[in-house]
Amino acid sequence: MIQLSSNLLLIAFILYMFGSIAFVISVTGRRWRNRAPEDHARRWGWIGFYLTLAGFFSQLGFIILRWMVSGHSPTSNMFEFMAFLGFTIILAFIVLYLIYRIPALGMFAVPVGMIMIAYASVFPKEIMPLIPALQSYWLYIHVTTAALGEGIFAIGFAAGLMYLIRTVDQTEQSSITWWKRKTTWLEFSISVVLMLVGFILMTTLFSTAGYEVTYQIPNEDGNVREMTYHLPSIAGPHNGQQMEVAFGPLFEAPEWMNGRKLNTMLWSILSGIVLYWLIRLLIRKRLSAAMKPWLNDLDPDVIDEISYRSIAIGFPIFTLGALIFAMIWAAEAWGRFWGWDPKEVWALITWLFYSAYLHLRLSRGWHGSKSAWMAVLGFVFVLFTLVFVNLVIAGLHSYAGV
Repeated sequence: MIQLSSNLLLIAFILYMFGSIAFVISVTGRRWRNRAPEDHARRWGWIGFYLTLAGFFSQLGFIILRWMVSGHSPTSNMFEFMAFLGFTIILAFIVLYLIYRIPALGMFAVPVGMIMIAYASVFPKEIMPLIPALQSYWLYIHVTTAALGEGIFAIGFAAGLMYLIRTVDQTEQSSITWWKRKTTWLEFSISVVLMLVGFILMTTLFSTAGYEVTYQIPNEDGNVREMTYHLPSIAGPHNGQQMEVAFGPLFEAPEWMNGRKLNTMLWSILSGIVLYWLIRLLIRKRLSAAMKPWLNDLDPDVIDEISYRSIAIGFPIFTLGALIFAMIWAAEAWGRFWGWDPKEVWALITWLFYSAYLHLRLSRGWHGSKSAWMAVLGFVFVLFTLVFVNLVIAGLHSYAGV
């Protein structure tokens, strides 16, 4: 059954990929000769939707089978959680597509779900017994609702990014300082997503090559533990002794960081930067400028509405899952509601940011561009919490890492 569940996840990923391609065709092929633009967009949009829907049910089968085999909700480690996050993104997209029926949304939102699933695949997939802190029905309630809220935020991010690509002036004066240009920050937002893509490619490459290097690390009690790297070590573990002749670390991680996970983060950043510039050299223009013609036919107000509605729906769900249910579970598992654990702190920061988003939009009239920038930045906070805080900073939630 484990193999069957893995196959279902792979099938879901492939269906999402073909669905994304169909959405791209629906948008970029609107002006193909001898085809009515609206009929073409509608036809390929529904093809993309049905392929995505089929992938959704395939992934649902993966979740059900893995739950049956493991005996617990498949959200207990990074592989399971990131795959489930991809599932919630697709779920949120399906609902919003049925409301707005805009194929361009699928061109941006479905690939985000795919990236989360691909990112999940780089982590260990074995089913492990739950540690004591996770042996609670709150695992189902807290983690699933938090992931659902974040998945809906991802649609707000995708729509916000679409709005900015559609409206940001690509001919900003060169006399403006680079860090003040809207195009600079728009490109940065795109590069954050490419960091995940680049890391997936690097991990797949080195995994296929069978690369690994082991470090021995002395413990305080005098014993030695081993840590295995599956990527060349830019950052080695604190006080680690490399056992094989291989690419040596450029520096050691601080004692309070997990060296292997810091190395993972650094590879994500570097590979994303390289991938971004390779694409930019290939197309010879900014990525946002290349995508802008795809969105010229869209009404910016409709895109803004999708982004706002997504966040307005996701916010109370995230509040329940990531804060209220999390605090109840923390009190049950660790005897306190709040302990300034890094994951708790960044969940609160994310919640405060989206609170500010809703406050500024509803009371100060921050619509359009300002709202879109906040929608994009908010999901960057979500990714920072999921990736950097989970992988690099040691804390009570470190079990969520590899």
